[in-house]
Amino acid sequence: MADINPSDVKKLRDATGAGMLDCKNALIDAKGDFEEAQKILRKKGLAAATKREGRATTEGRLCIAIRDGKAAICELTCETYFVAGNEKFKAFGNEIVNMILDAETSEITPEIADKVKEAISIIKENMTLKRIKFFKLTENQKAYGYSHDGQIASIVILESDQASAFDQAAVTELGNDIAMHITAFHPQFIDENSVPQKFKDDQMEIFAAQSENLNKPADVLQKIMAGKLNKIYSEVCLTKQAFVKDDKQSVEKVMAAVAKQAGAALKVADYVYYKVGIDE
Repeated sequence: MADINPSDVKKLRDATGAGMLDCKNALIDAKGDFEEAQKILRKKGLAAATKREGRATTEGRLCIAIRDGKAAICELTCETYFVAGNEKFKAFGNEIVNMILDAETSEITPEIADKVKEAISIIKENMTLKRIKFFKLTENQKAYGYSHDGQIASIVILESDQASAFDQAAVTELGNDIAMHITAFHPQFIDENSVPQKFKDDQMEIFAAQSENLNKPADVLQKIMAGKLNKIYSEVCLTKQAFVKDDKQSVEKVMAAVAKQAGAALKVADYVYYKVGIDE
């Protein structure tokens, strides 16, 4: 029998919301494999369909910079809530993310590291530049960002077959709205085509286990499982989610309407979602 650490049981409980004993038994059955234990719990109907986020373990702030055909986001962490809201800390974060933009990097350069040290020496609290994401855009792409009080933030990259489409107010509004949508709903994938095959296979395995006692013909079961997979897509895929400003429409339908109005094709090329203290 695998040696099950209490901390692993707690981690599984935090991730799934299942009971401590159920989590322990799932880890035992999975021989300590965390992902397999999650699948076991879901098959038994003891865990949510998607992973619940853990609690933030650090304070900090997310900073965004978008200009000159580039976009960047970074997470600068600190020790206390009070410093995270400090204007000097915010200013250092904005300065750092603009340095990232100018350097066109997703790495911490010596100059950026020195800026973090400078912030530490002035504010008198330990800080870490935890994450960086940089985007270099093509002429047919445009970046839009949204931040919720510096604690949750996103950048989305829209792409069009006509660069002039980005001059239209409706497209600008769409880009800003999708960035806000991502911040609110945290999609895992852009669309069903970007969902990894392993994710699909895992879901179908779970659905098959859940359908064992339904006593339905095989073709009916396949339709039920396909319907469940589509339901998962509507939860985890950006384009399939109900739009943040109109839950009667999906994001892809809103995009199609704006694209028709703009007379140009539009699609989501990439995006990033960050939440302070949560590693994704």
